[in-house]
Amino acid sequence: MPLIRAFLAIIRRDLLLAFRRRAEMANPLFFFVLVVTLFPLAIGAQPNLLQAMAPGVIWVSALLATLLSLDSLFRSDFEDGSLEQMLLSPHALSVLVLGKIVAHWLVSGLPLLLVAPLLALFLGLPEQAMGTLWLTLILATPLLSLIGAIGVALTVGLRRGGMLLSLLVLPLYVPVLIFASGAVDRAAGGLPVGAQLNILLAMLLAALALAPLPTSIALKMSVN
Repeated sequence: MPLIRAFLAIIRRDLLLAFRRRAEMANPLFFFVLVVTLFPLAIGAQPNLLQAMAPGVIWVSALLATLLSLDSLFRSDFEDGSLEQMLLSPHALSVLVLGKIVAHWLVSGLPLLLVAPLLALFLGLPEQAMGTLWLTLILATPLLSLIGAIGVALTVGLRRGGMLLSLLVLPLYVPVLIFASGAVDRAAGGLPVGAQLNILLAMLLAALALAPLPTSIALKMSVN
């Protein structure tokens, strides 16, 4: 099988498995919606405060929802032996890993991207910031999956690696959170956001080039 067909087969397989477990697939999305909607209930009728907090609230909620979905990235493959078959495959493991990360983003990141603008309107985010919010989600949610895959690969062999995964991944998520929420906040104030978007794009391209290799090495270590 050519490498590109193997890459697409990995994506198709993971999407089929995800749609067979719809409840598990919907958990991060429900968590995201629930966290965002709790803020107005806690703060009360203060629309100016909600509007000022909206970029940070949306991005912190998206980050935590992505973190919630990370553990399933390689866990089922590790438990049923599929991960060992990937390691024995003649194809480059880093390319197969990238296929799994793409499938993970399609299942967990893409729904957040579609729902976030509606929640932003709910929080009172100005319409002029909606386009920037969407751009930051397009650039940064795949970046969260790529960074998180390294942590998942390091902890997949542990019986209770959820806490360790959070400790490994959250510090790496901080720059993404700063630039993404900062861009939305500046857009809401009518300020230019080109620098923040360019930094997020550079981070995404760097992660696409660099993250699959250490992830594949970490998977070999975890299996061994």
